[in-house]
Amino acid sequence: MIELPDDRMKNTCKGMEERLAEMLFDAAAAPAKVRAHVEGCSHCRGALDELRATMTLLDGFEAPEPTPYFMTRLEARLREARAEEPAAWPARWLARLRDRLSFGASAPVRPLAAMAMTIFLLVGGSTYLGVTGGERDLPQPGPSAAVVHDLQLMDNNAQLLDQLEAMSNPGDNGD
Repeated sequence: MIELPDDRMKNTCKGMEERLAEMLFDAAAAPAKVRAHVEGCSHCRGALDELRATMTLLDGFEAPEPTPYFMTRLEARLREARAEEPAAWPARWLARLRDRLSFGASAPVRPLAAMAMTIFLLVGGSTYLGVTGGERDLPQPGPSAAVVHDLQLMDNNAQLLDQLEAMSNPGDNGD
C-alpha cells in the first residue's frame, strides 16, 4: 500500500466521511474508488475502524426498563400541577387554557369550536347583509330611471356640442 503525505491526504480525503457510512454498512456496495482510498489511507481506515467499534458498542446497548411506579408518580405530579390555582382571575383563566392545551380537554373542544364559528359566521353574515337590521324599502331603479339618465346625458352632450360650435365659428353671431 502506498502512503501519501499529510498535505496530499487532506485533498483526497474530502467527502470521505459520507462514504465511510456506506463502507460500514455494505462494503461491497461502495464504489471501487472509495474502497481503494480507504485501503490506502491510514486516516480513513482508522475512522472506519472507529465507526465499526461504535456500532458494536451500540449493538450491545439495552435500554433500561422504567420503574414500575413511574406512571403513578407522573400522574400524581400532573394532578398536583392541575390543582395549583393562580390567585387572579386572568391568571387562572390562562392557566386553565394552558392546562387544557397541555393535558387534554375533558370535553371535546373541536365540535364546540365549530359550533361557535358557525354562529359567529351566521351573525356576522346576517348583520352584513342587513337581515337583522329590519326591513328597509330601498328604491328599485326601474326602466324609467335609466331612460331619464340617458336623456340627461344626451342633453349635456348637446349643450357641449353647441358650445364647441360657437367657439369654432367666431364670425357667427348666432343667426
